Order: sequence, then C-alpha cells, then structure tokens
Amino acid sequence: MEKFGLIGYPLGHSMSAVIHNAGFKSIGVNGSYDILETAPENLVDRIKYLKRENYGGFNVTIPHKVPVALFVDEVDKYADVTGAINTVKINPDKSLKGYNTDVIGFKNAISDERDLNGKTGAILGTGGASRAAVMGLSEKGVTEIGIYTRSIPNSMDYMAYVRRKFPNITFNVYQIDRMRDLSKYDILVNTTPIGMLGKAADMTPIEENVLKTLPANAIVYDIIYNPKKTILLKIAEKSGYKTINGIDMLVHQAVAAQNIWLGKKPDFMTMKLALLENL
Repeated sequence: MEKFGLIGYPLGHSMSAVIHNAGFKSIGVNGSYDILETAPENLVDRIKYLKRENYGGFNVTIPHKVPVALFVDEVDKYADVTGAINTVKINPDKSLKGYNTDVIGFKNAISDERDLNGKTGAILGTGGASRAAVMGLSEKGVTEIGIYTRSIPNSMDYMAYVRRKFPNITFNVYQIDRMRDLSKYDILVNTTPIGMLGKAADMTPIEENVLKTLPANAIVYDIIYNPKKTILLKIAEKSGYKTINGIDMLVHQAVAAQNIWLGKKPDFMTMKLALLENL
C-alpha cells in the first residue's frame, strides 16, 4: 500500500483524506492518506517518522508551509518563488523535494475562457495564500495588481518581495478599510480568512456598495472552500458577477500533488464530488 498524509496544526477541519482517497480510487491505486496533526515543536520528529515509515510523500498546511523548507533537498519553481511548500515527495533514497501545488490549484480553477492577459487584479490579504495568488495571476498574464492589507507598514516586506520576484507586474498597496472604488479591476481575489466557517463566517471583507464598483464582467474569487458560498460570493452572485470558490482550487492542488507522488493524474470530478458530499 502507498502511504501519504497531511501535516499541520490543528487539523480538525481537514477534508484532505476524503479528496485524496477518492483520487486514489479513480486511478486504481491502493493508497492511504493519514491526517497527522503535528505541533510546531514536533516537526523534526514527524519528518523522521514519515521517512522511517516509508511514506511516499505528504501535504503540508499551516503553520509548517515555510519551516518545512529547512528539511527538503530541493524545491520546484513555485515553492521557490512563493517561499512556501504544501506538497513534499519522499524519494526512494529518502531525499525530499518540496512543491507548491497551491499555485497550480489557484490557476486551474480559473476557466481558460476567461482571458486575463494584460488585465488588472486585486488581492485581499498578504499571507502565504496571497503569494500563490500573485504567482497564479502572473502566469495568467495579469500586468497590474492592487494589494489590500490591514496594515501598510506591516506589509512592506511582502511588497518588496513581490516587486522583486515579479518585475513585470505593477504593484500598488492600499489600506483595506479605505477601499472605495474597484472599477479598474478585472478580477478580485480574497485570500483572507474573513468569511470562513468558524472564523467570521457571517462577515465579508468588502461591503456590498464597494463590491458593486467592480466592472460588470469582473470575476470575484474567494479561496475559502467552507462554506461553499461565503457572504462575499453570495453578494457577488446577486450583483451578477462571475464567481469562483475555493473548492476547485483545493481539488486541483490535490490532483497536482497525486500526479507528483504517483506520476498519474486522478479524476478531478470524482475528487470534487467526494468533497462536496462531505462538506
């Protein structure tokens, strides 16, 4: 049996096992996926355990996406640019390669018929998911991005980082509570936890009157997957905007992880339906 798992802390809410087990079944792999809650002080021991117990790879979530880089022998371009790892392959010689499939998940959730080449995007938040969104939008051809943050002074390192890594994109930074006019954006992405189940689920990061300043053909993308429709997406839908939720991103990044581990691409729809049935 092929063994895989997820490390993070806490992990009570994780749907990863449901998604991955459906994926293994879709490609005829006898695989198991373990939810391995790992406190920060136990990270070293956990990685030794995964190697010793012959795991083929593992996913990484908060708070380990950055510190796990200390233990890998090489990284892919997405992990390198975003500075975060969410998928690790354990090679037969026990060396580790780190990947960031969040970027692939983010990008693949945007339908190919939506051409963002030369367009303008807005991103709410400056955490790890925000970096994946910047990379995803850059690969979609976006040339200007407005970053909205709670604190401009606290975001200076982040802004210096993205400007250095993405010299072809013009970045501007704004205070999120002073957001008034979004008329120049073709896509708006929420990477904050506002709207997530258990974390301000009854709130939205943008008031309805501000959201409605987006152009009529804009996309509103919320990377939260639980609930399936956040307040932000409900308002956006009601206002006639095309919306994307975090479910497709979550499933696409899992598809990419299995492809890395097994060299086979599991069935996206099978994995998505398994997730929806369990949400």
